[in-house]
Amino acid sequence: MFLRGLERDLGVSSNTVRMELNKLSEMQLIEVQDHQEGDNTKLKQYGANTKHPLFNSLRGIILQHVGLDKIVDSILNRLGNVDQVWLTGDLAEGKDSPFVDLVIVGDIEKAYLYQLIEKVEPQIDKKIRVGVYNKEEFEMGLMKDAGVVMRLVGD
Repeated sequence: MFLRGLERDLGVSSNTVRMELNKLSEMQLIEVQDHQEGDNTKLKQYGANTKHPLFNSLRGIILQHVGLDKIVDSILNRLGNVDQVWLTGDLAEGKDSPFVDLVIVGDIEKAYLYQLIEKVEPQIDKKIRVGVYNKEEFEMGLMKDAGVVMRLVGD
């Protein structure tokens, strides 16, 4: 996620976002990558530090809170060649929502996916909306305008 995207999506000032990101970075819960774009445009990209000792625990708490642990266990682990799964939308922003918006990257059987979704939706009391891409179709650029995103599965 980029600073301006967080500012827009969270509805707070860039200074507030920057201060909180600095705190998370100092705790090494997030990683910061500098990017050079164009002439003099410097961008920082923020992401969860998946190597942090608390990452799996925090991820588990978040997934349980919104019922995504059931989705990951019931759907994604049965689909086969899933390379990446991204959570987008309100839930990724930490807001409650009647929808779970997912982007799945991999070579999967879509008909089977939709059967599994039908079984899981009543368990979590949310509708699941999903976009499926194979590796060749998917580029990280697709996610740059998605607002807040959270990687659930993949490197």
